[in-house]
Amino acid sequence: MTRPTPPTNATLDPEDWDATAELAHRMIDFAIAHLRDVRMRPVWQPMPDPIRAGFKTGLPEAPQPLDAVFEEMQARVFPWAMGNNHPRFWGWYMGAGCFTGALADFLAAIDGSNLGSGDTAASKVDEQVTDWLRQILGFPQGASGTLVNGGSMANLIGLTAARNAMAGTDLRKNGVADMPVPLRFYASDQVHACHLKAMNLLGLGSRAIRLAGTDMAYRMDVDALQAAIAADRAKGAKPACVIATAGTTNTGAIDPLPAIADLCRDEGLWLHIDGCVGALFAIAPENRDLVTGIERADSLALDLHKGLHAPFDVGCALLRDARLHRATFDESAEYLQLASRGIAAAEHLHRYSPETTRSFRALKLWMMIKHHGVETFGRILDRNIAQARHLTRLIVAEHELALLAPTASTIVCFRHDPGGMDEAALRAHNTEVMLRLQESGLAVLTDTTIRGQHCLRVAICNHRTRSEDLDLLVGEVLRIGKEITSTAADI
Repeated sequence: MTRPTPPTNATLDPEDWDATAELAHRMIDFAIAHLRDVRMRPVWQPMPDPIRAGFKTGLPEAPQPLDAVFEEMQARVFPWAMGNNHPRFWGWYMGAGCFTGALADFLAAIDGSNLGSGDTAASKVDEQVTDWLRQILGFPQGASGTLVNGGSMANLIGLTAARNAMAGTDLRKNGVADMPVPLRFYASDQVHACHLKAMNLLGLGSRAIRLAGTDMAYRMDVDALQAAIAADRAKGAKPACVIATAGTTNTGAIDPLPAIADLCRDEGLWLHIDGCVGALFAIAPENRDLVTGIERADSLALDLHKGLHAPFDVGCALLRDARLHRATFDESAEYLQLASRGIAAAEHLHRYSPETTRSFRALKLWMMIKHHGVETFGRILDRNIAQARHLTRLIVAEHELALLAPTASTIVCFRHDPGGMDEAALRAHNTEVMLRLQESGLAVLTDTTIRGQHCLRVAICNHRTRSEDLDLLVGEVLRIGKEITSTAADI
C-alpha cells in the first residue's frame, strides 16, 4: 500500500478557515447542549465491548476530515465519560467542571504560550492568580506560589522545600546521602497516599514518614504526634515536618490546625498543610472557621479542580518563604538567562517548580474568578457542606443505614446494614449496592475502609447537586439493599 506523501508546504492550519469556523460553532453548540442537558443522561455507564475494541485500531497514517473525527468523538468518547460534571456524581473528590473554565482552556491553547519563561501577559495572569490565592488563604505579602497539575504535585513541591530547608546540608549540591541525620516527617493515619509517594521521590523512603493516630473524629492526635517527635529525637533522627490535613480524603476530617501550628512553632518544625479537599473553605462565609490556622503553614497544597471546579488539571503550591521556594527549584542555564530588555526580561516562572514547560493553566482561574466572583464559590462550598449535613440526617433517621464517621465537611461515610451480617458480608453487600448504583447510571459514589469497616463514601464536591438528589440517593440505597437481601433470602 502506498502512503500519501505530505505536501512540501504542509501546515497544521485549516485549508478552509470559513468551513472550520462553522464546524467550531457546531462543537460549541454540542458542548453547551452536553452541559445544559446533563441531568437527562446517566451519570456513568459501562462501555460496550465493541466500543472498547474500537480503541485498539491501528495508527492513523492518512489524514481524515475534521468533521468525521468530531462525529466519531461524539459517538465513541463522550457517552462513556467519567460523569463528574453530572449532579449525582459523588465519587472520589473531583469537582464538576465549569463552562467558563472550559472556554478559557480553549483560549489558552489558542494563545499557545509556554509559561516557563517570557515577558508575556500570560505570565502576568499566572502571577496575579497565584497572588489571589495567596490572599484567599491569608499568606503574607511576599509569599510565593506556583500553579501545577494537581494536588499531588503541589504537595511534592511543599515537601521538597521542607526537606531542603531542614536537611542540615546543601541538598542541591551534596544530595540526601550527605544529610548528617535522617529526617522524619509526621502525618495522621488518614493522610493521602501521595505523601508516601513523595517520600520515595524525595529519596527519603517510606520509613521517613511517621503516622500518628487519630481521635474519634479522624483528626490527628496532637499528643500522639508530640510523643512521636520526642521518640525520634531520642533515637537520633531529626524531626523535620508535620503534614497536617485540611480535609482528609476518607472522611473530610480537618486536623486541629492551630494546635499543630503551635507545636511546630515550639518544636522548630516545618508545617505543611495538605488542603486539597478543604483549604478553600476559607472563602465559605458560614464555614471558614473550619480551617482557622491554615494561614500559619510554611507550605500549602491546593487542588483547584475541587473547590473552584476548574477543569482538569490545575493545583497550586503556596510557600511562605519565596526566597527558599525559588532556591529549592532554581537552576541556571545559559539558554534561560534573564535580560534587561526583550522577551526574557521577566521573572522565569520555571524557577518555582520542576516544570520548565508550563501550560497557561492560570487563564481558566483568572476568567472563572472574574466571571463568578470569589463569593459565589464560597457560597457553593457552604451549600455542599449543608448538603452533606442533610444527607447525614437522612442516614441517621433510617434504621437500616449506619453512619460510620462524623461528617466534618463535605464527605459522608455510611453503609446499608439490614442486620445479621458480619463485616465480610457487609462489605460484599454494600459493594453490590454501590456497583448497581453506578451501573444504573443513577449515581456514582465510591467506597473506602476506615478502621476496618467498609463503607460507601459520598463526596459532595459538585455545584450542580441539589438536596433532592441526595433524597433520591437514600431511597435508592434502601431499595437496592432490600432487593439484594430479598434475593439472597430466596436462594
